[in-house]
Amino acid sequence: MTVADPLLAALDDEQRIAAEALNGPVRVLAGAGTGKTRAITHRIAYGVASGAYDPARVMALTFTARAAAELRARLRALGAGTVQARTFHAAALAQLNHFWPIVVGGPAPRVLEFKGRLLGLAVERCRLRVDTATLRDVAAEIEFRKVTGLSMEEYRVRVAGRGAPGTLDGEQLIALVEAYETLKDERRMIDFEDVLLATAGMIETEPAVAMQVREGYRHFVVDEYQDVSPAQQQLLDLWLGGRDELCVVGDASQTIYSFAGASAEYLLGFERRYPEATLVRLERNYRSTPEIVDVANRLMRGRPGALRLVASPPDGGDPAVADGAGSPAGSVSGRGAAPHGPAPEVIAYPDELAEARGVATRIRARLDAGVPPESIAVLLRVNSQSALLEQALGEAGVPTRVRGARRFFDQPEVRQAVHAIRAQALAATDEPVFKAVSDVLRSLDWSVEPPPGPGAVRDRWESLNAIARLVDDLPPGTTLRAFADDLRARAEAHHEPAIQAVTLATLHSAKGLEWDEVHLVGLTEGMLPIAYATGLEGIDEERRLLYVGLTRARRRLTLSWAARAAAHRGEREPSRFLRELDIRTPDAVRAAGTPVGAGRPRR
Repeated sequence: MTVADPLLAALDDEQRIAAEALNGPVRVLAGAGTGKTRAITHRIAYGVASGAYDPARVMALTFTARAAAELRARLRALGAGTVQARTFHAAALAQLNHFWPIVVGGPAPRVLEFKGRLLGLAVERCRLRVDTATLRDVAAEIEFRKVTGLSMEEYRVRVAGRGAPGTLDGEQLIALVEAYETLKDERRMIDFEDVLLATAGMIETEPAVAMQVREGYRHFVVDEYQDVSPAQQQLLDLWLGGRDELCVVGDASQTIYSFAGASAEYLLGFERRYPEATLVRLERNYRSTPEIVDVANRLMRGRPGALRLVASPPDGGDPAVADGAGSPAGSVSGRGAAPHGPAPEVIAYPDELAEARGVATRIRARLDAGVPPESIAVLLRVNSQSALLEQALGEAGVPTRVRGARRFFDQPEVRQAVHAIRAQALAATDEPVFKAVSDVLRSLDWSVEPPPGPGAVRDRWESLNAIARLVDDLPPGTTLRAFADDLRARAEAHHEPAIQAVTLATLHSAKGLEWDEVHLVGLTEGMLPIAYATGLEGIDEERRLLYVGLTRARRRLTLSWAARAAAHRGEREPSRFLRELDIRTPDAVRAAGTPVGAGRPRR
């Protein structure tokens, strides 16, 4: 047995094929919950352990800082911690900062973190009156133009056909975009999209830069390849420089960022560019029960690029932690067939308030039955849906956290606690870690018992209590200094501790996450699909968004809709996607909010 063999023994048959395909172009089509992250990290680690890869010349790319941090953590655990795992933007920015002083001279321009302030100045320069919401839409327009590679002339044509956001007309939008770019240049700044474009331009026009970059990195792995934009693809092509040492992993059914320039065509058309590419399909779902998998397959049946998930793992596979950090209670683990669970339910409510209270009542009952709150999520289409749900959950005494709000380690009370713990560690105290940390937290008004009711005070307690719970998981003999160092490493990697609260999240922000129990709410025409989704492409994007929501659930799945909005009397219809799933909600049960079992799909 070689040192690399255990890395392959931990994989199922399909994952092992992907891991052993170390050379040449490789496309891995990986459905939700099929262990794609496990497959690609073991592939990289196997390449390093077998000597096929120089770890210093491998680059793993993804699209969010959280996903990049997870890749780094897994690679480190597999003995390949020196492999670079970064977002496209982080990799490009590192190269830009390195080469700019050599090629241009002086430090690289400062990166503009938020466009809002500069856009506000552009509005003043153009003598326009624009509200904050419209400014956010203009920022999105700027980002879309750049990542899709549109010149200003091409963008003018697009605006003429689509119109401008808010009360702006086409010419005002163009003037505002041009004023923003002028102001940015005057201040010697670049935005995040410019980072990609400037790095690509430098590689394209400077042979010495291109040679050094391509010498530095030999093998590339791209996770979530369905989310790649034209600007990112252009940069990837320049990094490769005509070579084909590329492995891409993705799922066309989870393309939910088309509005931001993402295109699944690069994933689906990979073999047209690389006819000799190795193709691997990962379709064995280790996350969800067969009942949930059935519903997800039913939604995507016949759609271009859709994979058909299979709920039963192979005899030789080990689905534990197949596609997630850990294998919580209730997740599919071990060998043999995936265990069955309750049939997904659809519930009709008379109005949105009744829906919010109904969801809160059901979650309260689950918590009373001993279900951990952090294993439950409520998923929404848009943030504005959260207000009623937060209110209802608070009234039911359900602790909640809203995902997409301020990051855990960016919260003032968390920063204060981490700073105080580090200071205490430097004082060389001999106290046990649990007592030292407890004393620090108590000095910040933390207590063992939570404060009553919801609100900011409870939220602050939950954050401090999450730090207290980290102490419970420390290995014996851990020093306070080691714990303080671990907190700092977590903050740098955005590795947040679990909060003992039910998660409220939009479908977009839920991508890449999973929970034992998921409640999908607001499934009406006009909300999902959203009212502004028009044409086949727009509706298909909404379908994929619902698919992402369905496949976040491990054990229990509930879908609900309300016949009336909270502030309107007009009747609404259930989402067409519910009708396609044939999860029927008869008129007799609408007013009562009675659950209707989804059952098994009819063939």
